[in-house]
Amino acid sequence: MALVPFPSKAPAVAPGDRDPDDGFDGEEDDAGGKMSFLDHLDELRRRIIYTVISVGIGFVIAFFFINEIFDFIMRPLQQMLPPGGTLIYTDPTEAFVLYIKIALIAGLILASPAVMAQVWLFVAPGLYANEKKWAIPFILMSSFFFVLGAAFSHYVVFPLTWKFFVSFTTDILTFTPRVEPAFSIYLRLILAFGLVFQMPTLVLFLARMGLVSARFLVRNFKFAVLIMVIVSAVVTPDGGGVSLVAMTGPMILLYGLSIILAWLVGKKKDPAI
Repeated sequence: MALVPFPSKAPAVAPGDRDPDDGFDGEEDDAGGKMSFLDHLDELRRRIIYTVISVGIGFVIAFFFINEIFDFIMRPLQQMLPPGGTLIYTDPTEAFVLYIKIALIAGLILASPAVMAQVWLFVAPGLYANEKKWAIPFILMSSFFFVLGAAFSHYVVFPLTWKFFVSFTTDILTFTPRVEPAFSIYLRLILAFGLVFQMPTLVLFLARMGLVSARFLVRNFKFAVLIMVIVSAVVTPDGGGVSLVAMTGPMILLYGLSIILAWLVGKKKDPAI
């Protein structure tokens, strides 16, 4: 009986089905399937290292302008206090550590495109060639919405929350907040809104991969609103509902934008829609 030789090469693939890149322009589509669990861990380690380096570079750049950044963040807090009020610190290292934290968050915002690029490069080996072409839109969208969420928190949500806390000042009670807890609230809201504003980006690419659709999002709208309220209640710092409403409202608008993006992707994939 004649033996049929085992093919030494993979079956031919149409030119449009393979993208000769490694997430941007060089890695084979079946690379993800060939990677072992340890390979995935090694890849994750590499992407984390690159992310830390990117944030470190952003931190160094931000630290050169730390006085301006500190004034940009903390001056509005002081101005909303009662006349003559100032922020205080009681621990010798508290102010220094605060400067480091501010430089870190500023460095993270500066490095957000590089951070999102590392996220993309980690998941890219498991994607098809046509999905890898979305690398640049993913990086641009995710970076834009992260900065947009941080800006919305800085200019809208945090001032509303801070005014709520300051409003309890009377002739009996004097509000003299420590600078570290005040910045912790600020940082918590900045990161929360930066992540929440990723919703349109996430939904767009899930829709592009066929995992969600506009119809699915509309059908589950009431459950999504419930989840948004719960997430807002957990993340926001005040119990009066000021920042909760300030977060839930934009989340609902972002969900609506996500539905439109999912519908556009579905329409493009199926013109009959």
